[in-house]
Amino acid sequence: MGYRIRAARWTERAEAAKVIAEALCPSPLAVWLVPDDAQRARVLAAVAAIWVEHAMFYGEVHLVDDFSAVSVCLRRYGPLPPPADYAARLAEAAGPHVDRFVTLHDLLAAAPPDEAHHHLAYLAVRPPFQGTGRGQALMAEVHSRIDHLTMPCWTVTLAAGQRLLARNGYEPGNAITVADGLALYPMRRRAQRDATTRAGATLTSSTAPSRDGV
Repeated sequence: MGYRIRAARWTERAEAAKVIAEALCPSPLAVWLVPDDAQRARVLAAVAAIWVEHAMFYGEVHLVDDFSAVSVCLRRYGPLPPPADYAARLAEAAGPHVDRFVTLHDLLAAAPPDEAHHHLAYLAVRPPFQGTGRGQALMAEVHSRIDHLTMPCWTVTLAAGQRLLARNGYEPGNAITVADGLALYPMRRRAQRDATTRAGATLTSSTAPSRDGV
C-alpha cells in the first residue's frame, strides 16, 4: 500500500470537504440536491465543510495522505448538538438549493438508531482513485477504532455503496425515499469485540451521510 491513513488536521478541513464533493458529485443524490451542473461541486464542498468541521469536534476525520479519500465519523453516544449556526451556514453554503438540503437533513435526522453508536457520515474516494482499495482501507481503519470500543456503527448509503458495506458486516434497514426514483439505504454494523476487549482490558472512548468506497 503506497499511501498512509492519518487523522486530518484542522487546517485540512476544506481539502477534506473537496474530496467528499468530488466523490459525491456524479451521484444521483448530488444531482437532485444541486441540479445546476456549474454550481454542484462548489455547493457540495461548502455543505460538506460544515460537517467535516463538526466531526472534528464531535467525531473523527481521517484521510489518505495523498488526499484521495476521506472518512468522517460522528460519535453519537448521546444527543448530539447541530453544527454551530447550522441554519444560517447551510443557507449561505447551499444558496438557492437550501430547501433540498434541509429536506435531506430532516429525513436523515429521524433515521439513526437510539443506541449509542458511531455514525459513518462520509466514506468518500475521489473518482480517479476508486477501485484502488482506498475505501476498504479507510473502512478497516474506522472499524479498528470502534471495535476497540465495542461500538456499533451506522451509516446511510446510496445503492452503489451497499455491496462494500455488506462485505464489511453491515446489515440493511428500511430504505429512505428522498424523491421519486431516489432512495438512501441505512445500514448497521453490530458491535464487534476485538482482541483487547476479549482479553478483558478496560477501554475508554477517544477524545478526538457512506458515499463511496472501494
